[in-house]
Amino acid sequence: MLKILYFGDVYGRPGRDALKAAIRKISNSHAPDFVVVNGENMSHGNGIMPEMAQEFFDFGVDVITLGNHAWDQRQIIPYMATTTRLIRPANYPDHPAYKTPGRGATVVESRKRSGLRLAVIQVMGRVFMDALDCPFRTAEKEVEKYEELGVSSILVDFHGEATSEKQAFAHFLDGKVSAVVGSHSHVQTADERILAGGTAAITDVGMTGCFDSVIGVKKEIAIQKFITKRPIRYEPAEGPGGYGAVLIEVDDRTGKAVSILRFRETVITD
Repeated sequence: MLKILYFGDVYGRPGRDALKAAIRKISNSHAPDFVVVNGENMSHGNGIMPEMAQEFFDFGVDVITLGNHAWDQRQIIPYMATTTRLIRPANYPDHPAYKTPGRGATVVESRKRSGLRLAVIQVMGRVFMDALDCPFRTAEKEVEKYEELGVSSILVDFHGEATSEKQAFAHFLDGKVSAVVGSHSHVQTADERILAGGTAAITDVGMTGCFDSVIGVKKEIAIQKFITKRPIRYEPAEGPGGYGAVLIEVDDRTGKAVSILRFRETVITD
């Protein structure tokens, strides 16, 4: 058996601080073999800086996924070429003359137990999002690659807005991957389950950041924008951070999920 600990969208400094505290806490009690984090909002709610990514890799995070904010910080683009552990949505359109930086999938070996491997794939939805390549077909192709390589444990991060699209995607890959976890909405859903084919699924894992906010943003700013409809710059909320996460246990021989445990709580940081 192997255990995968996945954290939803990390938002700003409160999210980064909460992430460190949560990793310590859950690692002590559950001993995950892999830690995967969605980090597309780490830098003040907009993208991720290279030093932030490296800090969390050094802290024990195995893979960081991104999303529609992947390109918000220009410095991250050259950094993408230096690591296989930072991935963006695999279904960004590609062209020989306009190659998309980075990668959309990766395989990592456990730092804690020899012989354990995990493939991580990210795709982005198209409902209420940018019109990228089909996430269903893209993910299916990536899964086939890892099946040929003999990697049985596969986690897919579906970065999407619509719950219907996320649920359809999970059923589409049921029995083909170990887990499908949703990101992007910053609001955790209470539908964690093991599907009929043995795939663990949750529509959205939720946010790792300040819960006393509007999806990580200062409440008064979000309210003002909704009321006035004027373009107002978002600012990350300040205050104690919390985390949304799931712990997934997988039979590493078959790649089938055995259990999925959901977490959502505020943590006391250093």
